[in-house]
Amino acid sequence: MNVIYPLAVPKGRRLCCEVCEAPAERVCAACTVTYYCGAVHQKADWGSIHEKICQLLIPLRTSMPFYNSEEERQHGLQQQQQRQKHLIEFCYTVAQKYLFEGKHEDAVPAALHSLRFRMNVYGLSSVELVPAYLLLAEASLGLGQTVQAEEYLSQAQWTVLKSTHCSNATYSLLHRNLGLLYMAKKNYEEARYHLANDIYFASCAFGTEDIRTSGGYFQLANIFYGLNKLDLADTLYTKVSEIWHKYLNDHYQVLSQARVQQIDLLGKRFENDTGLDEAQEAEAIRTLTSILNIRESTLGQTPLKTIFVLKILVMLYYLMMNFSKAQEYAKRALSIVKEKRLGSHERKAIKKLLNLISTEEEHPIT
Repeated sequence: MNVIYPLAVPKGRRLCCEVCEAPAERVCAACTVTYYCGAVHQKADWGSIHEKICQLLIPLRTSMPFYNSEEERQHGLQQQQQRQKHLIEFCYTVAQKYLFEGKHEDAVPAALHSLRFRMNVYGLSSVELVPAYLLLAEASLGLGQTVQAEEYLSQAQWTVLKSTHCSNATYSLLHRNLGLLYMAKKNYEEARYHLANDIYFASCAFGTEDIRTSGGYFQLANIFYGLNKLDLADTLYTKVSEIWHKYLNDHYQVLSQARVQQIDLLGKRFENDTGLDEAQEAEAIRTLTSILNIRESTLGQTPLKTIFVLKILVMLYYLMMNFSKAQEYAKRALSIVKEKRLGSHERKAIKKLLNLISTEEEHPIT
């Protein structure tokens, strides 16, 4: 972490903390354009996002140079806007990843950065602000700050209501977060209503069998599981598993063949290719391991369903090139096959996965 110097504020100028917008007392020594009320918020921001974007902030927060022509000035402004758009998406993805990993406190500074850059680029009332408000609401829920979450969600709802151009994907995210809010408040009827709307709008945007729609099914399954409506929960968990299986299997089949050919010809492997960003990979891990834990708790009744989820996790980690985790889950699946004395088809399929993983481990990247 960089040293923070005490801040000498020029008379008549108010500098604000990056995290809480209170009057600033310190400045980051590395970029000298980021301010904090104290060491606690600086440390939180650094650990969350600032370390990753510190130097990228300098051209955005320093005066633009003198340009010789209007054309040069417009080009400079366009470059600045492109930098901000890049940081909007980068900070958003980082915050999402933290949320899926359960690191709610770390998600807040990254989400705040995404929100502020959105305000700079799109204005204070644009619907483009909604995804960042929803990240902050979800982080607040994770921290047990229900009132704060409701404030962010109210801001998101109001922005959507005022907008004439709101995508189905944004409506889906809004209803999912409202569903999470009512789940936290144990108002399950209202939660089901919003999650049903989430699934509807996500289906309109992406299709009913898309991984981006599966999150609504997963949260709805969690409600039914918590209410001990196990048949309904089981049906939805199965649907989520099947959606992720289809997505990952399509990538796995293509990539596994390509990697084998590459090893045979060149003695080296391809790069990670899940087709997912880091946040989506974290979502896949969280969702599938949650379902696996539930399947394992009823293993005597559903060994095949448990094995199915284990094989999906094998494919996920294989595509992520985390071969030790892929092997771990494959061995767990094989152990269940042997323990339950299941058919030879399952045994052969899992051994094929293990052989492919072993082949990868024997040929490190060169």
